[in-house]
Amino acid sequence: MTITDAVRSAVGDVTDPELRRPLAELDMIRAVDVSGTTARIEVALTIVGCPAADRIARDVRDAAASVDGITDVALEIGVMTPAERAALTERLRGGRGRVMPFGPDSLTRVITVTSGKGGVGKSTVTANLAVALAARGLAVGLIDADVHGFSIPALLGLISPDGLSPQPTRIDDLMLPPVAHGVKTISIGMFLPRDQPASAVAWRGPMLHRTVQQFLTDVFFGDLDVLLIDMPPGTGDVAISIGQLLPNAEVLVVTTPQAAAADVAVRSGLLARQTGQRVVGVVENMAALALADGSTLDLFGSGGGQAVADALSTTDAQVPLLGSIPLSIALRTGGDAGEPVVLTAPEDPAARAIIVIADLLARASRGLSGRALPLSPA
Repeated sequence: MTITDAVRSAVGDVTDPELRRPLAELDMIRAVDVSGTTARIEVALTIVGCPAADRIARDVRDAAASVDGITDVALEIGVMTPAERAALTERLRGGRGRVMPFGPDSLTRVITVTSGKGGVGKSTVTANLAVALAARGLAVGLIDADVHGFSIPALLGLISPDGLSPQPTRIDDLMLPPVAHGVKTISIGMFLPRDQPASAVAWRGPMLHRTVQQFLTDVFFGDLDVLLIDMPPGTGDVAISIGQLLPNAEVLVVTTPQAAAADVAVRSGLLARQTGQRVVGVVENMAALALADGSTLDLFGSGGGQAVADALSTTDAQVPLLGSIPLSIALRTGGDAGEPVVLTAPEDPAARAIIVIADLLARASRGLSGRALPLSPA
């Protein structure tokens, strides 16, 4: 290998921090030339104003300088042509064009997290489950489908001090989701006017359907092990759209121990089942709080989670209660601060319960039934 080849190999291995793929694979290295001890390198960024430009430049310089015999690096940064970007987006889509990649043949497990009513902590549970799964080494994506009541960016700490969510980088019609705690995340909150970050989203059925469809089709998550979808509460337009778009999805129902919440939670599971989705478990949130004197405080009663699991179980498919998450100050303050409790206080009883639930979900294989495998006869 010549020194030029060594430099090309080193800089080609640099990973684009947004696309999470090597620059060589993305055809972003236009030229490499070595004269004496100086390496001259041309890199083509995906778009003008690429937010990862400084990091890519720094990593390319460091990679080239790490090659024996190189003491100086002259780096020229350019931008891809429209034809190059079109070829890149086509390659990222796997040559399938603009289609939704999470159909029945996908190897990605899609888990929707739903509830019958608001205020049961569904989004908090979803955000912490996503982070816990990512901490296990899984590639995790998270779609905030609660368009009217989106809260995932805040729960994951993606909100800046001025109240703004990060905006996804766009490569033509492809969007790159921001990453928080190893979780690739998309939310309608990232698309609100920059001068009105607290504005309300007043959309009806068709707009909601289109938004969810675009999140599934035009956001580049890459190869995921798990895609979590934080659903809006109830059985409205988004729940129906997700059922139509992702009939292969698994469903996790969140409730509180309170009977009034449990009764309504059953409906969300029944709707999912009507669209062909499979209910894989129930999570009971806001369960009994252990007090310092050894007693417990059942602020919202008891038994709601098991009642939902029993109501959704059939002779052909038992629905388990995957866990009960106790009331927790650390869970609440972590959500307010954008610091998931599973990372900041993993020994907290609520964090331990969520981590156990994440382990159970990770171990439960989706199975190969009904999926086409990428195999061909020899």
